Amino acid sequence: MGCAARSRLVASLLGALVLAGCSATRPATQAPVFFPPAPDLPRIQYLTSFTGLKDIERQSAFNRFVIGEKQDLIVDKPYGVAMADGRIYACDTNSTVAVFDLKAKTFSYLAGATGQGALRQPINISIGQDGTRYVTDPVRGQVVAFDRGDQFVRAYGQPGDWKPVDAAAFGGRLYVADFDHGRIVVFDIASGSQVSSFGDKSEGDARLSRPTNLAFDTSGFLYVTDVARFQVVKLDRDGKYIAAFGRLGDNLGHFARPKGVAVDRDGLVYAVDAAFNNVQIFMPGGHLATFFGGPGQGPGNLDLPAKVAIDYDDVGLLREYVQPGFHVDYLVLVTSQFGPHRVNVYGFGHQEGAQYPTEADLLRQIEERRAKAAAAPAPAPAPAGK
Repeated sequence: MGCAARSRLVASLLGALVLAGCSATRPATQAPVFFPPAPDLPRIQYLTSFTGLKDIERQSAFNRFVIGEKQDLIVDKPYGVAMADGRIYACDTNSTVAVFDLKAKTFSYLAGATGQGALRQPINISIGQDGTRYVTDPVRGQVVAFDRGDQFVRAYGQPGDWKPVDAAAFGGRLYVADFDHGRIVVFDIASGSQVSSFGDKSEGDARLSRPTNLAFDTSGFLYVTDVARFQVVKLDRDGKYIAAFGRLGDNLGHFARPKGVAVDRDGLVYAVDAAFNNVQIFMPGGHLATFFGGPGQGPGNLDLPAKVAIDYDDVGLLREYVQPGFHVDYLVLVTSQFGPHRVNVYGFGHQEGAQYPTEADLLRQIEERRAKAAAAPAPAPAPAGK
């Protein structure tokens, strides 16, 4: 994306934040669901959700008559999620990895998760550029790799020495968050050997405490959610500190229980907060752009969200859910550990023909609001109690 296109994207996101305020939660009965809600210009549409077999497999009346109603197998308590080759993978922390195949219209479980590939508590999943699926299992104490056919390939790490909770591949290396030791452990993907680690002995802003989730941007910078720091920390591949997003608090741009993180191709950083039941989107410079989700049981709402993932390749498989006139650039998947909608799918895009505010206009609005807030008189102190 060129500079002009990036500027238009940033401007539209800033417009969503400036105009939307905090009113992202939508009534359960309203469809379609957009964020920010009307009358503001939309950036994200809630498309659908997948919780179990009945959300993807359609049983004919004749089939029901012959063999009876199928049991509705569901994802009980999902955390990690990823999508590739038309398949959505959801880590059920109470079971195994569930697979929603949008092309075959089937619900199944990860085929290679038996024998050497058996999983005890899969918590996270990521997919490398070559299609390898990396499933992190803190109870097994390893990261288990599966190929594009979902068959077991190998495992990384020695059980008992650490608590791996997420993994991300880049440049022939596998980066794994070790929650117990507050570090990132780096493996050579080809050999499986550990080559380095960082974070636990780093100084200053580069020091990690409780890393939980990882993501890479296209330039190879690593984003680490640190639940004890209440931040998403941006590092280079050697662990050098670059920047941080958010801080402890309950305002826009703050975190209370940060979890999943993802980065799109233009550097927008998605960060889940389980306490706020939403996903905040930060611009590459660290400023909050907008957010979506919100507490509730309705479509588009989230209930203890855990992980966020981005998919560019399978938009066509969900085209039927896209509102006419709204163009979806890529899919955003977010898991809810509770509630009726466990694996939520959103579309990031823009309204066709809409004129989004310019970046200069929006930055001026933000500065005007800040100046007005700074000039406002301080509230009078409350009277002392008797």
